[in-house]
Amino acid sequence: MLTKRKHISKKEIKEDKLITSYYQAVKFFDQYKSQVYIYAIALVVVVAGVYWYLSNKAANNEKADLELSRVMGLYDSGAYQEAIDGRAGTNILGLKKIVDEYGSTESGETAKIFLANSYNMLGKFDEAYKYYDDYSGSNDMFKAAALAGKASYYEAKNQMDKAADSFKDAARVSKENVNNADYLLSAGIDYYKTGNKEKAMEQFNKIKDEYKTSMANREAEEYLALDK
Repeated sequence: MLTKRKHISKKEIKEDKLITSYYQAVKFFDQYKSQVYIYAIALVVVVAGVYWYLSNKAANNEKADLELSRVMGLYDSGAYQEAIDGRAGTNILGLKKIVDEYGSTESGETAKIFLANSYNMLGKFDEAYKYYDDYSGSNDMFKAAALAGKASYYEAKNQMDKAADSFKDAARVSKENVNNADYLLSAGIDYYKTGNKEKAMEQFNKIKDEYKTSMANREAEEYLALDK
């Protein structure tokens, strides 16, 4: 005699699948547990490495910031060579040393700009260009300063077209930069010297339209008057 077939509920089906999945997971782990342990250890090592790297980088940035604050007095006073080399017998590291030791930190990147400026003021344009070009920090003001510094290098090499382009790029980095009018003025003057009056007037007109109250505006208007 046939017996009535038992109806299996959805709940029982779900529970059965859960049990099956559990035993499959146990079986998988048992079969590959050595690899799982290796991957787990590797993950811990990676996480620890990242934590150490970030902590070390933060500590180095603080050190670089401290060293930079010590040397800025020499830089501000115009003692550029001493700012580069540091002061013997004191705790003042030179900008060159700060860049060499902490150049990968944000404060180390800042030191590159002051180091490049120091070389530039001493007429050592090739050395200055190297550090302007090497700047990769996140500060928009220093990004623009690096481009303007490279422009000064091109001017020293009498490459006025490249200088003008670099000054114009410097003015594009951030609209909030107080030096933008001066960058545009320098770009315009360099374009003018190359005979590219159209591009020169574009820069002068931009100053007239956007930076009317700037000191650069008066000189820009003088160049614009020449074009009339």
